[in-house]
Amino acid sequence: MDVLVCYDVNTETKKGRKRLRRVAKLCQNYGQRAQKSVFECRVNPILFEQMIDRLCEIIDEEEDSLRFYRLMEPREKYQQSFGRETVLDPDKPMII
Repeated sequence: MDVLVCYDVNTETKKGRKRLRRVAKLCQNYGQRAQKSVFECRVNPILFEQMIDRLCEIIDEEEDSLRFYRLMEPREKYQQSFGRETVLDPDKPMII
């Protein structure tokens, strides 16, 4: 399933900036950055639940916001992008 992960972490404190880095790093393990605080992830239901649990352990529910949106499939039919885009196709081989 394709999921959009959006977050807003309060960075007014050192702890908040650390949470922001941890959230971004964890999201990179599941997908690719679409915008600064938005990730596109392709996960199965088990990984999706794992991702939610791990992110909820990081954020401060009093100060931060975390949202998940399930994308309609096929994504190519429902998604439109404009401007600079560096999206990788997760189904194609990646050469590093």
